[in-house]
Amino acid sequence: MNQQDIISFIEQNDIKKIKFAFADIDGVLRGKIIGRQKFLDGLADGYGFCDVVWGWDSSDTPYDNGRTTGWHSGYPDAPVRLDLATFRQVPWEDGIPFFLADFSADGNGKPDSDLAACPRSLLKRIAHDCRKMGFHAEYSQEFEWFNFRETPQSLQQKDFRNLEPLTPGMFGYSILRPSLESAFYHDLFDLLGEFDIPLEGLHTETGPGVYEAAIMHDEVLKAADKAILFKTAVREIAYRHELVATFMAKWNADLPGCSGHIHQSLWNPEQTKNLFYDPAQPNCMSELMRQFIAGQLHCLPHITPMFAPTINSYKRLVEGAWAPTTVTWSVDNRTTALRVLNRTEAYTRVEHRVSGSDSNPYLAIAAALASGLYGIRHQLTLDIPASVGNGYADKKHGVLPANLSEATRAMANSPIASELFGPEFVDHFTRTRDWEWRQYVSQVSDWELKRYFEII
Repeated sequence: MNQQDIISFIEQNDIKKIKFAFADIDGVLRGKIIGRQKFLDGLADGYGFCDVVWGWDSSDTPYDNGRTTGWHSGYPDAPVRLDLATFRQVPWEDGIPFFLADFSADGNGKPDSDLAACPRSLLKRIAHDCRKMGFHAEYSQEFEWFNFRETPQSLQQKDFRNLEPLTPGMFGYSILRPSLESAFYHDLFDLLGEFDIPLEGLHTETGPGVYEAAIMHDEVLKAADKAILFKTAVREIAYRHELVATFMAKWNADLPGCSGHIHQSLWNPEQTKNLFYDPAQPNCMSELMRQFIAGQLHCLPHITPMFAPTINSYKRLVEGAWAPTTVTWSVDNRTTALRVLNRTEAYTRVEHRVSGSDSNPYLAIAAALASGLYGIRHQLTLDIPASVGNGYADKKHGVLPANLSEATRAMANSPIASELFGPEFVDHFTRTRDWEWRQYVSQVSDWELKRYFEII
């Protein structure tokens, strides 16, 4: 639907309110409902939105180290613009029209001010560069998450302890467990589809009350849009069933973590040929694919916070926990950072396995695409051999940072990160990650109290 089609739809259906949202640096959707006239008036020049959304963390606490905005700037309004191509209706909210937005002045992701912090604008710029190189990027993100028989109120009352999972026991790929909560299970699949987030599959993973969903692949920006909406949509659908869904990377030390794997391929502009597939080459891997993988491996230690942005992310990235810890790749091996899947041309792709379910899809996908294009642009040679067997033991070519502080320092000081994303974005993002680390280390944990309170 073009702009006039949307205006006609709004008027003919006497729609009085419209909902929109955009993703902040943590991947939290921020937005509001506006009236019909406000919607119509802002289509050309955007809507003023307080830029504090770039100056505070996921708990609405202002950064003390921000440059993009802050007390020094007075938190002015910045123009947020709706992307009319993202129009959809929210099926669980009486079909209210919904749009995604960002702070781009044009379709290439160029910010109209110093708001280089906008994640969607960053991805738009990298996707534009990809098209200029002659490639169509096809992407998808899949997610694992845990569901609990709780409410936001009960979480607070219980202080996030002794939570009741949706179902008990370790029931990966179970047909039995979903039938126990069939209304929720089918609502997820059906309502997400109606919300233009079609799923390839939905199943239980190993762990109490944990599900995994694979979103249908799409053009890279549309894929990221669907991924960011998926996480909020799942939470809202869960609320309807008096449940709470969490996308924490590792909510319990004794249970598997939650991934946000990214599936990626490059095609010709007509989308008729998968440029990663070459049956004449070993493992059917084209030279372009090998350069793409080489770029991702080369850049990975410099940009890890884009895939693992929270303190908790690194509790997932440990040996033997179904998440990678080394700079490795393989053909169909789930112990490495990158996994090649290449049984047919149509489905040949690279799975980036570092990203967790707590990632901001715009940033994780932007990092994956930009680092792959880096390898193509610099014609890197894939001189790291494919890992065979246990990828955790294959440490010859490097290991991932051990925590957010280490990863943030590496990114902040990396000329590669600045080349990929621009120095303004890197400065803003790493400042937010440094803030996150400092909030963590200033706290006294239950573990410390139990270990030291009486005996030390």
